[in-house]
Amino acid sequence: MTLQTLAQRAYAQSAAPTRTPRDTEYEAISKITHRLKAAAARKASDFAGFVQALHENRRLWSVLANGVVDSDNALPNELRARIFYLAEFTEQHTGQVLASKAGVEPLLEINLAVLRGLRQRGTA
Repeated sequence: MTLQTLAQRAYAQSAAPTRTPRDTEYEAISKITHRLKAAAARKASDFAGFVQALHENRRLWSVLANGVVDSDNALPNELRARIFYLAEFTEQHTGQVLASKAGVEPLLEINLAVLRGLRQRGTA
């Protein structure tokens, strides 16, 4: 292997795109939303998988809620309050879904709205 080949490899590795926190949030929410939607479609045949997907979504929103109550969070207070409210709603609605008193659709709609918001703010 030549010196030039070694240099090209070293620089090529560092040329990988840098991920922003927004990119990471988008990817996490997207994956969990996809899993929840797929698990909801298989609910009748794989209830345990559905419960696991609901748990992952609930955990995601718990992490988001903890993030917005952190005093170092730079988001505007109004947005932080909205995210916290959505986390509380998700917690309560998930319990209703598990008790077969509500459907999963509102949880999916919330996640999709957040994904749209993250994507729009990322391109603005």
